[in-house]
Amino acid sequence: MTANAETVSAFLPGLWPPGRLADMSPSSDRYPAPSFPLLEAWHDALAHAFTHVDEASFLEHLATALGTLTPIESMMISLERRGLPPHSLYQQGIPKAYQEEIINRYFSRGYLLDPFCLAVDKGLAEGFYHLAQIAPDDFFNSEYYKTYYLRSGGAQEGYYIVDLCAQSKISLCMFQGLSAGQFSDDQLAVLKSVLPMVRELLRRFGTSGGMAKVIGDERVFAQTPVHQQIEAAFMHFGSGLLTVREREIAHLILRGHSVKSTAQMLGISPETVRMHRKNLYTKLAINSQAELFALFIEWLTLGRVL
Repeated sequence: MTANAETVSAFLPGLWPPGRLADMSPSSDRYPAPSFPLLEAWHDALAHAFTHVDEASFLEHLATALGTLTPIESMMISLERRGLPPHSLYQQGIPKAYQEEIINRYFSRGYLLDPFCLAVDKGLAEGFYHLAQIAPDDFFNSEYYKTYYLRSGGAQEGYYIVDLCAQSKISLCMFQGLSAGQFSDDQLAVLKSVLPMVRELLRRFGTSGGMAKVIGDERVFAQTPVHQQIEAAFMHFGSGLLTVREREIAHLILRGHSVKSTAQMLGISPETVRMHRKNLYTKLAINSQAELFALFIEWLTLGRVL
């Protein structure tokens, strides 16, 4: 194997077929040829992204480049600022039927339960992640997952997070699920392998005039007072009816924690969690997590977050 081939294999795992690559020779028919057309398409799209990094169109070019590496059904790129709601920068592939009902609602209030937004608010390091690495143990059974992921086709995702400064990050989410599929381990490995390039491009875009052209308002970079504190939103929900402990448990249930995980987080027994859950359901006149979720979203909708 030549040095160039080794570089290709290391840079984009999955482009070169598995096997004893060192034994390959031009006459060998034991292994198929590497996917050089795919690599060429990536480099061509990447060049276009570089060219437009200071323009509003950059995000579309970056999305196109990533799509040459592996099929991506939908994508969402956002500006994440500590203590502030995420700001949508770009999206593609999300069905129009869901954009008002799901996506717009997400940016106005639904983000308060999103595991990535919560992790970013607590200082998640930049890098490449997938949902299972971040989400609570029972998240995939939660009403939030069913509403904001499954209903909009985002059954599974890969996620880049890039630091701009101490208070601001750019997130790039790639979703699968509209066709009932999901990213394979090899696809995730390929996406992770290009993190250094994606990180530097997004950082350059975010610190140049490119992002300002998308947002249209330089004031978003100012150190403004906190608009909505995530913990405050949870802890004020049901404050007229629930005890502090019951609100804490409602908070963890809504985020997707199981009874066992909730007990571990609060340092109490699972039986005590079940007792508090029963009490808070009775006080709120509900019978399920679905009703609790609907009540919380309605409460946020009415503007009761302090």
